[in-house]
Amino acid sequence: MKGDIKRQLILVLLAVFLIVSVLIYQKQEPDVLKVGVFSGSNWGVPDGDSYAVIDEVIKTFEQEHPGVRVTYVSGIKKEDYSEWLAEKMLAGEAPDVFIVPGEDFNMYASMGALQDLTNYGDQDKDFSWSAYYPAALNYGRYDERVYGLPVASVPTLMFVNKTLLAQEGIGLPKNDWTWQDFLEICRRVTKDKDGDGVLDQFGVYDYDWKLAAVSNGVTMFREDGRASYFADHRMEEALQFMIKLHDAQRGREVTAKDFDMGRVAFRPFTFAEYRTYKPYPWRIKKYSSFEWDCIKLPAGPSGDNVSNLQTMLVGVSANSSHKELAWQLLKDICYRPEIQQMMLTKTQGLPARRDVVESKESQELFAANAPGCEEMDLRVVSEVMDKAVMRPKFKGYDEAMLMADTEIQKIIEGIVPFNNALNKLQKEINAYLQQ
Repeated sequence: MKGDIKRQLILVLLAVFLIVSVLIYQKQEPDVLKVGVFSGSNWGVPDGDSYAVIDEVIKTFEQEHPGVRVTYVSGIKKEDYSEWLAEKMLAGEAPDVFIVPGEDFNMYASMGALQDLTNYGDQDKDFSWSAYYPAALNYGRYDERVYGLPVASVPTLMFVNKTLLAQEGIGLPKNDWTWQDFLEICRRVTKDKDGDGVLDQFGVYDYDWKLAAVSNGVTMFREDGRASYFADHRMEEALQFMIKLHDAQRGREVTAKDFDMGRVAFRPFTFAEYRTYKPYPWRIKKYSSFEWDCIKLPAGPSGDNVSNLQTMLVGVSANSSHKELAWQLLKDICYRPEIQQMMLTKTQGLPARRDVVESKESQELFAANAPGCEEMDLRVVSEVMDKAVMRPKFKGYDEAMLMADTEIQKIIEGIVPFNNALNKLQKEINAYLQQ
């Protein structure tokens, strides 16, 4: 009898020991958060250390969250990332936190693959939506809910060949310049310099009707993407201006080579290109034969000195089993001030937080990396960001814009008469959008 009791006691103790061992083992097993990132720059410029920011985030996050491990797959190229992410989604293996490709955002938000972050942001006392630039934050909205936070943005600026303007006795335009100022300078500098009867100096390269439309206050599409506004009088003004600009260069097709050789006064540039090619060493490799700087885009009569804003988004998987932790990690990536400031030192983009961009420290960092700037500093860039326009994200946008671009180029080049052309285009685009 005593032997049976002793044996039962041993079995009970053994069972308790096993249960405790399992609990201890489970406690020792860390929670793992997976992050989806790609290598290289989001903005199409050289990038020497594309993992510097995420590595710093992981280091800090793991220190502040003992028992949590954060991992990512390295070596995924930007051009392959969208396909890689789609495959992970289909396999039910989506990362907990991941960069959301802009062209895929609406699709993922509408199909329920992205976690709605609205309530997380509303209820978090250590978070404020108002810290972000409006256009950057709106990039992560879908159906009036937030599904992605902005980590970095780049606006479009106007590159100015100061050497060419100086040779023509023209000063650097101010940041409040207008279409008329732009057109007059282009007319003055477009000429045959060597007298062989062929134009060899030009006003502008790569400036298109879309930039003109944005800087004239045009809203091209209804928010839901079911209607367009190409017949708006502000669009008419934009195309009339583009026709004058085209005529100023006498229909000559200006090339990238013309620009690189210093024969062109103006060219739109993203802020990422400005930050890459302004300092040494890329300046020497790319544009060392002439002095240059960047200013705001010229304003149309019904608009302002504004441009589109490209934004890099990060979201949380709706299927993550660690959503609270994922939200905290997302905040570290997209909201933490010291990480946001790393956008100025480790990437070519700009922080999405206004207070970080406008801080004294950021201004000093920017000035140290882009010496000799006369008109462009972070206060000016912040103004551009604050008024910037978000690129539409609805399904069919790229196809609609391709249709519009083909017809509008015909109008600008005089192939199609201007009269009533925009009304006709609007009807065609609307018919496509409503299919």
